Amino acid sequence: MIGNLLGLAGLALGWRRSVWSWPVQLLSGVVLAGAYLSGHLPGLVGKQLIVIVTAIWGWSRWQRGIRDTGAIAVRFASWKERALLVGATALLTVAAALIFTQFPWMSWSPWSDAYIFVGTLAAMVAQARGWVEFWFAWIAVDLVGVPLAFNSGYTFSGLTYSIYFVLVLLGLRAWWLRSRAPRNASTAPNLQGAPA
Repeated sequence: MIGNLLGLAGLALGWRRSVWSWPVQLLSGVVLAGAYLSGHLPGLVGKQLIVIVTAIWGWSRWQRGIRDTGAIAVRFASWKERALLVGATALLTVAAALIFTQFPWMSWSPWSDAYIFVGTLAAMVAQARGWVEFWFAWIAVDLVGVPLAFNSGYTFSGLTYSIYFVLVLLGLRAWWLRSRAPRNASTAPNLQGAPA
């Protein structure tokens, strides 16, 4: 419960373009990895390890952005960047599913777990780069993750992911509008990493 609530807070902070989104996501990953380890769910532990590593990288990128421009700039990815993100996500999903299939102890649902696992990574990479597409990646993950959580008996996680979905829609709107704002508004001083 604590790990999921921290994840929810991390997403809300991401919506607000706060650099604190990353350490909160990192802490969420640590708590959830511990919970899944105690529940003998190695596939979910692996997912949280990816979340932890990506959160450290994202934190570093956003801190550098604040240092360089005073704000977290957001924009739509270029067509080339989108193609790379979608292509890499598809290839890594197939690779992860094949690994999960070969090692059944890692996952009870190889394809959906691979989809969620890699989709989470894609969303965090897009967030770290300040791409509006980050929110679309989360929508795609939630469309599979919410029903899977409920069907697997993780009711609290399912409810949390349902709240994530609402935050994702609000965050998408906020980042979309921010990306369309005049350039000088998006680079106004914002030294705390909070919204300008």
